[in-house]
Amino acid sequence: MRILSGIQPSGRLHVGNFFGMMEPAIRLQDEGEAFYFIADYHSLTTVHDPGTLRGNVRDVAIDFLACGLDPAKATFFRQSDVPEVTELTWLLSTVTPMGLLERCHSYKDKTSRGLEATHGLFAYPVLMAADILIYDSEVVPVGEDQKQHLEVTRDIAGKFNHRYGEVFVIPEPRIRGDKAKVPGLDGQKMSKSYDNTLEIFAAEKALRKKIMGIVTDSTPVDEPKDPAGSIIVDLYRLVAGEAEVEAMEAEFRAGGVGYGDFKKRLFGAFWEHFEPMRARREELLADPGYVDGVLASGAERARAVARATLDRARAACGIGGAP
Repeated sequence: MRILSGIQPSGRLHVGNFFGMMEPAIRLQDEGEAFYFIADYHSLTTVHDPGTLRGNVRDVAIDFLACGLDPAKATFFRQSDVPEVTELTWLLSTVTPMGLLERCHSYKDKTSRGLEATHGLFAYPVLMAADILIYDSEVVPVGEDQKQHLEVTRDIAGKFNHRYGEVFVIPEPRIRGDKAKVPGLDGQKMSKSYDNTLEIFAAEKALRKKIMGIVTDSTPVDEPKDPAGSIIVDLYRLVAGEAEVEAMEAEFRAGGVGYGDFKKRLFGAFWEHFEPMRARREELLADPGYVDGVLASGAERARAVARATLDRARAACGIGGAP
């Protein structure tokens, strides 16, 4: 089973990235042949400073390795180190109906938030399809809200196969569980777009300030509080054991404990949960050559697979080779 997943280097990685994509990917590296990439081509729709982009790519590589990605089990690489994917994007674009792209909700959501309506933003599902199809991916982990992305890829691959023969493997989704829906500090889905994130490797003081700043209602300390829908409880559930969560919920209902105390408990649980990863990150920062080697090795392996798939697609289309 070949598994494919990618993550954009659009800023500091946060808890939503970890529980929504990274932790499931780290688990899956023991279940099959995993290909994980840093989607720097995709990030060009939002990150326009070259120095920032290079720094973000580096941070994502270090953070993912610190969180448990094992390059002995998974092929880990920069998207742009496999230029074959851009040629495949063009081949796929020749069979992609405009109507299919016009129905994609992500483009509408992003332009409604003020992103420039560029061709890259509009056509990014074709590049995403190329990312998936070029590695003969069989399984793609997605959240419930991302199913449309994979359906578009399946549609594009089907149209290409219908026109040119059975060139591409049709991938299947692996729907991620409840932890894919991580609440932000304002109750919306955690996202850099909403400025409501908790960074995985934030400094202690900064993390504490963000958690203590979570907005709550005005229920007095002595009064019972409803744990259902509480951002504090929902975030605590990500990093605490079942018994600890049940204890917090019981204290919410009983009253006598203020929100400030619950926030302090939440901070402590987060800080403890990520402590081993912070230690590993410091080791990686001290050994930049190791990170470079991991990405170079991953790109070499990924390019070999991508080249074979692209050659197959080119031949099917009549590009290259003998007349």
